[in-house]
Amino acid sequence: MGKGMRAGKKKSSLGGAANMQKQLQQVQMMQKKMEEIQAELETREIEATAGGGAVSITANGKKEIVKVIIKPEVVDPDDVEMLQDLIQVATNEALRQIEEMTQNEMEKLTGGLSIPGII
Repeated sequence: MGKGMRAGKKKSSLGGAANMQKQLQQVQMMQKKMEEIQAELETREIEATAGGGAVSITANGKKEIVKVIIKPEVVDPDDVEMLQDLIQVATNEALRQIEEMTQNEMEKLTGGLSIPGII
């Protein structure tokens, strides 16, 4: 080795800091876009039915039930259990569809990357 040269020592460069700044900006842009998508998703509604449409449940992107419709012919005081089951099935399906919609929109943003805490 020549004078003044040290093994393993690299030249310092400002490129690393600039690259880090660029990555930070990209993350901030993605975070802003994610917030916009989440706000838009909260306004969407999904309707799910059970019993051939006897029970209809509407849920929003906040995973809140916003409407329940029960056809009168399904209300049988002697078979309350069936009505309860239909409500449960329709509600679970509406919430499953909301979750699927949310995941699909986030995958579009992240390019399919699994980022913990995003959804």
